[in-house]
Amino acid sequence: MDVRESYDSAAEAYAEHLATELTHKPLDRHLLNRFAEDTRGRGLVADVGCGPGHVTRYLHEQGVTVVGIDLSAGMVAVARRLNPGLSFQVGDMRQLDLPDATLAGVVAFYSIVHFEPAELNAIMLEMRRTLAPGGLALVSFHIGDQVVHVEDLFGARVSLSFRFHVPRDVIEAIRSANLEVIEHVEREPYEGAEYPSRRCYLLARAA
Repeated sequence: MDVRESYDSAAEAYAEHLATELTHKPLDRHLLNRFAEDTRGRGLVADVGCGPGHVTRYLHEQGVTVVGIDLSAGMVAVARRLNPGLSFQVGDMRQLDLPDATLAGVVAFYSIVHFEPAELNAIMLEMRRTLAPGGLALVSFHIGDQVVHVEDLFGARVSLSFRFHVPRDVIEAIRSANLEVIEHVEREPYEGAEYPSRRCYLLARAA
């Protein structure tokens, strides 16, 4: 079972547990608001690895023109059901079906958790390819160097390895893609609301 199949299997349970998670995460909302202020009215934003579409919906509510993209067709189906009227499509963040230099922004909220550090350069280069000059990328991830493998996700059968990342490695990958990190925020986990890991958020601008 690969990543796509795992999320197809877990889509309904994942949405049940996480579709409202932003309610309990004030810093995440603050950073999304900050991102929205800079991208609202400037063109299309892509929420890559959108899952059940809660970040897509939040950005839409802030006035952003946004499309949610996810590898899992099952997850996209759930996102469309939970967020009628919003745009979602199946796609791979390693090879986005989007033209060059057209996006006002890209959000990757915990979307790099299944990539090894050596794969990050290619991921950031693909984000950079889609961004218009001055466009923003907001990337978040768990801080560390461990890998957490799970065979069960909210009661669904999966086979997923969640990779934590050292901020330095992600920053280097972002910079190598000709993106300039303009803000770097870290926080402790919200007790009872999420997995107990330290979190990093990087905001970068296309040079």
